Amino acid sequence: MYPPETLTLGWLAFLGLLLAGTPQTMPIETQLTFEAKGHTLNHIQVFSPDDRWIVYDTRNDDTGLGKNSSIELFDVSKGKTYLLYHTTNQTDYGPGAGAVTFSPTEPKVLFLHGLRNADARNPYALTRRTGVLVAVSEPQKPHFLDARCPTPPFVPGALRGGTHAHQWSSDGQRISFTYNDEVIERLSQTNTTVKDLRTVGVLSPIHSVKVHDPNDADCFDGEWFATVIAQVTEHPTVGSDEIEKAFDETWIGHNGYQKADGSRQNRAIAFQGNIRNQENQPITEVFVADLPENLTQAKPGLPLEGTATTRPNPPAGITQRRITFTRHGIEGPRHWLRSLPDGSLIGFLARDASGLIQLFGVSPNGGPIQQLTYQPFSIQTPFNFSPDGKQVAYTADNSIFVSNLATKHFRRLTPRSTAEQRPINAVVWSNKGDKIVYNRYVSTAAGRYVQLFQVTGF
Repeated sequence: MYPPETLTLGWLAFLGLLLAGTPQTMPIETQLTFEAKGHTLNHIQVFSPDDRWIVYDTRNDDTGLGKNSSIELFDVSKGKTYLLYHTTNQTDYGPGAGAVTFSPTEPKVLFLHGLRNADARNPYALTRRTGVLVAVSEPQKPHFLDARCPTPPFVPGALRGGTHAHQWSSDGQRISFTYNDEVIERLSQTNTTVKDLRTVGVLSPIHSVKVHDPNDADCFDGEWFATVIAQVTEHPTVGSDEIEKAFDETWIGHNGYQKADGSRQNRAIAFQGNIRNQENQPITEVFVADLPENLTQAKPGLPLEGTATTRPNPPAGITQRRITFTRHGIEGPRHWLRSLPDGSLIGFLARDASGLIQLFGVSPNGGPIQQLTYQPFSIQTPFNFSPDGKQVAYTADNSIFVSNLATKHFRRLTPRSTAEQRPINAVVWSNKGDKIVYNRYVSTAAGRYVQLFQVTGF
């Protein structure tokens, strides 16, 4: 799939770094939290705009969203933790809360919240969750952003299922999410030709949305307008660009990207899409959805809100394109696509010619794929570009690394750990680019818990 000379180039880059002899500062790794509970970071946007706060949820493993009850803040200057939000009537069945991000422009956080009527019969589930906003200055005061009601009449701007993995655009005026539809999920239980297919959507502060007969449980109003933006199908044509799942997206650029004709696309999302290749095998490729400013207009005959037998539809004006055409597609640990700040490149993980997981990039206009990292070992976690777009951070060989995108030189920032103590989850930059935070499990007499760590001085 990728040029055979890439491994040789990688070793040359590695040897060049070793032989350069340039004095470098010694990075400093610090454990930030110590309490006997989890401190799980999201994959992006965990710092407040001024870098004072780090936000996290208190899961102690990645699968416990339905059982998690608390969203907390770590004050970087004081070294203290504070409770921001706690679910009410929490049980093992829900509601649950987590996967929390900071607005890039305001001291407000957003996280997924399970439905408030969660119980043994209707527990937390992919189709039973929503996005909740809480201001740092107003703890325990939730604002439900996406309206929801899975019973007719369906309402444009409201959803019928569950949102997850919320990600802010750089101006704080849009929020992307992944989505699963409860109406289609129920229909699939009696109709085997129907599947609940994950897709991608966007929240916009256009206006609030009211549903019929809001009951604060399955049906409730929302403060923002929500719509899906990716087209999915149960039975994609073999060898086509049709997809059966859209997921793990990113906003492209701080202000979109420049098209091949020189014009500017102000808002766009890149996402991973599962297709069927010529051999009818499922592989994952990179797709782009160019978004219009107005996401409220439906295409003729395709209502935004969907029907009792069809899923919600993308609005008019969206252009969906496949931009990678590879043999094996995206491979490696679960990760979200990432864009350089100027929107010129979208990063993803895949195997190089030697079978190692490396970082690659492609223009949102499509075209040749570039290999961005060259290492003698595989990347183990999601990655993030630095705020200035010059470096990328990730975990490899049980250590935190950064690679310079121009020189391809990489640097180990933390000592190699045992498998039990290695960095886990995402590796996230501060907004100033002077800190990188991540998670490790730490064993104590009280137990083994996910803690916050940071590395500075690099």
